[in-house]
Amino acid sequence: MAISKFFAYLESRKNLTGSALGVVGLGLTFTGLAGAYWPVVVAGLYGAGALIAPPERPPLPDFPDPSAQLDELRDDFAKLRDYLADVELPPAASGRLTELTELLAALLAPGWVMKVLAQDPEGVHALSRTVRQDVPEAVDAYVRARWWTRLTPGAEPPERHLERQLALLQGEMETLTTSLREVEARRQESHTRYLEDRS
Repeated sequence: MAISKFFAYLESRKNLTGSALGVVGLGLTFTGLAGAYWPVVVAGLYGAGALIAPPERPPLPDFPDPSAQLDELRDDFAKLRDYLADVELPPAASGRLTELTELLAALLAPGWVMKVLAQDPEGVHALSRTVRQDVPEAVDAYVRARWWTRLTPGAEPPERHLERQLALLQGEMETLTTSLREVEARRQESHTRYLEDRS
């Protein structure tokens, strides 16, 4: 531990700056300007250099690449699909859920769409929230509420809530898809302008 700290100090900015000024002090000694006080001059210049050197910057945290986050999200989406395959839903909600899962699968498919999505942190967050939280919560709430409606007839059927929730989630994912499409359209337009300006 102490040895690693010693080697870290040898490579530090403070030591390098102090050493550079210490060499200047040796230069003053060889030219005769430091005289008999050359050790004090060299040590003083080294100390001054170590004091004026900028502090060491801590290394940046190593966060996962956005594409790695999407790979993890794709694995979670596969788990979600397995879960949804075991749940019985009414036909209208089942159709809505199928449309939503197809849209999510298209957004998470490897390729250029995923690369465009990786550049949009808010989009990645919205997609992650939909896959990991919103869809499982909506389906689980339906399954639980369906059991309770047997005990309290006449209440609003849980199918309506599930259909509305899935419609809202699908609308949110369609908005994300539209924004990604607009990013690509702007990119194409800017490339066209670049080519026109170049010629």
